[in-house]
Amino acid sequence: MEELNLYRHTDDVNELLARYGVKFGIYKNNVFKEQLFPFDAIPRIIPAKEYSYLERGLKQRVMALNLFIKDIYGEKKIIKDKVVPEEFVYASSGYLAQCEGVMPSKGIYSHISGIDLVQAKDGEWYILEDNLRVPSGASYPMIARSLCRKSSPKTFSDLHIEDNRNYAELLRDTMDYVNTGGHTVILTPGRYNAAYFEHSYLAEKTGAHLVTGNELMVEGDHLYFIDYTGKKEKVGAVYRRISDDFLDPMNFREDSLIGIPHIYDVYRKGNVALLNAPGNGVADDKGIYYFVPRMIKYYLKEEPILKNAPTYLPFYEEDMQYVLEHFDDLVLKDVAEAGGYGVVFANKMTKQEKDDFITLLKREPRRFIAQEVIDFLDIDIMDKEGMVPRKADLRAFVLMGEEPRVWKSGLTRFSRNPDSFIVNSSQGGGFKDTGVLSQ
Repeated sequence: MEELNLYRHTDDVNELLARYGVKFGIYKNNVFKEQLFPFDAIPRIIPAKEYSYLERGLKQRVMALNLFIKDIYGEKKIIKDKVVPEEFVYASSGYLAQCEGVMPSKGIYSHISGIDLVQAKDGEWYILEDNLRVPSGASYPMIARSLCRKSSPKTFSDLHIEDNRNYAELLRDTMDYVNTGGHTVILTPGRYNAAYFEHSYLAEKTGAHLVTGNELMVEGDHLYFIDYTGKKEKVGAVYRRISDDFLDPMNFREDSLIGIPHIYDVYRKGNVALLNAPGNGVADDKGIYYFVPRMIKYYLKEEPILKNAPTYLPFYEEDMQYVLEHFDDLVLKDVAEAGGYGVVFANKMTKQEKDDFITLLKREPRRFIAQEVIDFLDIDIMDKEGMVPRKADLRAFVLMGEEPRVWKSGLTRFSRNPDSFIVNSSQGGGFKDTGVLSQ
C-alpha cells in the first residue's frame, strides 16, 4: 500500500508539527497545560461514493439545524406544534434569551458546523454529536496533509485523493458571504486558548486579521479594528473563537476581559456578522440532538439520510424505564459537558457508582441522555508494536454560505488506548488525515 510509505516519515512529521506549534491546551485544576496532538501518518481513506452519501446527509442535517435555531429565536413553530418540548429548549445551557428576535446576516446561524460521526462495523454511519458553537480541528489535517505531501508526494499522486487545501477558500467564501461591509477578522481569546494554533493558522491561510478583544472597539453603531499604526478600520465580519458568555461584557458575562463591549449591539442592528452566531448552543445540546431527525422531517419534509446513534431521554417516562432496565448496556452522557468529559459507560461502574448515578438520573432526568454503545469500526494506526486497530471517529466540516458545502476531508481522531472508545484530544487521543478518494 502506497500510504504505508508515509509511516516511515511519521516521526519527522510529528517533529515538524511540534516545531510549528501544532498543539492544543487543556485547563485542568486551574492549570494550563499545553501538549502535542499525536499524529498517525497512515490516512483514513473514504471512497468517493461513500463520501457522497455522507455529504448529502450532512448538508441535510445542517440545513435543518439552521432552520431550528432561526425558529427557536423567532416564531417557535416547532415548540407550538409540540415536536420539541419547550422544557428542552429553555432549560438548555446554550439557549440565550438575548438572542430572541435577532436575525443574523443572510439569516445564517451556524456558518461552520463540526459534525462528529462514527462508522459501525457493519459499515453504517451514525451521527454522534453536532458542534455548532466554535467547532475546532480543521487546521490539523490541513497542515498534516501539507507536511505529508512534501515527505511522500508519490503517495498522493497514486491515491487520487481530493485536495484538502481548499478549506481556507471555503472558509473565506463563507465569511465574505455574510460580511456586512468592512474587514474580516478572526477573534481569538489569545495565546493560552486551547485552539490558538488553529486561530493563527486559519487567519494566515484566509488572509483575515487575527485579533484579540483589545484590538476591536465599538464606535457609534459599527465595529472597528485598530491596526498597528492606530488607524481605525471598519469590520464587517468576525469569525469569533470565544464562547458566547465572554463575547460582550455589556450583554453577557460582565466580568469578561476578552470580549468587546457592545459588539452584540452592533450585531443586533445588522452592522456586523458574527460567525458562528451567538445562541447556537441551543441546537447542539446533547438533549436536543435526540430531536434532530424530527427537525429534518418537520422543516425539510424529508427522511433523515444519516442516523443518530440509538438514544434515550430519561426525561420521558418510557425512556427512563428502558434505561433502568438496560442500564449496563448503555453509555450515559451529561448534556452540558464536552471534550469527552461527562461520558460514563455503565458496565464500567461499581455497584455503588451505579446506585448513586441512578439516584442522580432520577433527580435530574433532563441532564442526561443514554445511548446504545456502537461498536466502532476499528482503523489501523502504527505504534511501537507495529500496526494495531483502534477506535476512531470523524469530524466533518460543513460551511454554510449561499448553500451548504462539505469539506472533502475531515479530522479523524482515534483512541490510543485499546480499551477506550473516547477519542478526544483532551483525553489523550491522536489524529489522522482523512482522504476522500476522487475516483
